[in-house]
Amino acid sequence: MKYVSASDILPEQLLQEIQKYVQGRTIYIPSREDGRKKWGQLSGQRDYLRKRNLEIRQSFRKGIAVEQLSQSYCLAVETIRKIVYQKK
Repeated sequence: MKYVSASDILPEQLLQEIQKYVQGRTIYIPSREDGRKKWGQLSGQRDYLRKRNLEIRQSFRKGIAVEQLSQSYCLAVETIRKIVYQKK
């Protein structure tokens, strides 16, 4: 995480108000909830896993065994079971 000087980005009046509480120490200001992205949205991992799991469920419905899916996708048998039996 790159640090930014508050004096570079905050209005002087706000900076003085914050200095009353936190003078010379480092603080973390979290992102607003409505501005946060969910895990994997930026990297595309979330979509990749959703598509992969859909393929696994479709293959299972076509009759491919859990053990075979496990080998094909390099996942544990228990992981495949969680994917194919999850309720949606």
